Amino acid sequence: MAEYKIKGLKKVEDVVVGTYKKIEDTVVGGYKSIEDGAVGTYKKIEDKFVDSFLEKEEKEEEKKSEE
Repeated sequence: MAEYKIKGLKKVEDVVVGTYKKIEDTVVGGYKSIEDGAVGTYKKIEDKFVDSFLEKEEKEEEKKSEE
């Protein structure tokens, strides 16, 4: 018995996969930009807090090596 397949299926597959990739790239790009914004904002807040309220403490080994 002969095997058959639908004509033009490759074109349909390319369109479907291409459309899916565009949607995926848009969604992933959106989430990435949101994540980058949130992380960037957090880092700014963290840096401001550290600069305002904390100071670096020297360890005993560092003090001895300076002497």
